[in-house]
Amino acid sequence: MPAHYESKHGVVQIPPEQLYMTFTDMRNLTSSVPAEYRDAVEADFDTVKATVKGFTIAVRVAERRPYSLIRLEDAEAPFHFSVTAHFDAVPSGTDFSLVVDADLNLMMKAMLGGKIKEALDKVVDGLVSVSQGNRPDFPAGF
Repeated sequence: MPAHYESKHGVVQIPPEQLYMTFTDMRNLTSSVPAEYRDAVEADFDTVKATVKGFTIAVRVAERRPYSLIRLEDAEAPFHFSVTAHFDAVPSGTDFSLVVDADLNLMMKAMLGGKIKEALDKVVDGLVSVSQGNRPDFPAGF
């Protein structure tokens, strides 16, 4: 049975259409990769692939629902997983959240479960912070 992880919800002060369009092209995600890892990341419109310390992981867009949802699935990884980004309109911008479903064995669940949830929450917090103008180093469009 797949492990299921849901992030917290955060209100990003950007309209859902604008936030969705930033995430719909995987090439946009490479600009937020730390400089020391950028050479290890390749992307086109539908896929992004990274190799770090000999470990390769690739994801591809499996579903796009304009302005409300983008679902990514593994294209090359040691286990099957999907990541779904939700974009829900609210008066002050976008209620943004992430969901991960992953086929993890018991040991991997024990080792990674809390870290996955923590990472998802950090992404949400980061987007909320960027939208409030608290991260001037973040790429344009956010």
